[in-house]
Amino acid sequence: MTVGEFKQQHPVGQRVRIAQMIDRREGDWQAEVEGVIDNVELQKTGSWYAHSKDDKLWLLRVHLRKDDGELSIINVDTMTNIEAV
Repeated sequence: MTVGEFKQQHPVGQRVRIAQMIDRREGDWQAEVEGVIDNVELQKTGSWYAHSKDDKLWLLRVHLRKDDGELSIINVDTMTNIEAV
């Protein structure tokens, strides 16, 4: 998903609930966070093995402002579920 496609579905300022699951051998780990989207961007990581633009792995990241003011940056992947609240 591109940043533009994401922003069409979930514009900046929209309140959302983001649920993620990490599949682990010891059992799935699940987390959920709710807040308002502050920003959405592609950022590159330092993955030397990615073999894409600049030899980096590009991740879609959502900046989410929680009710207490904390800013959470969330990597969006195929195991991420986002719903408007």
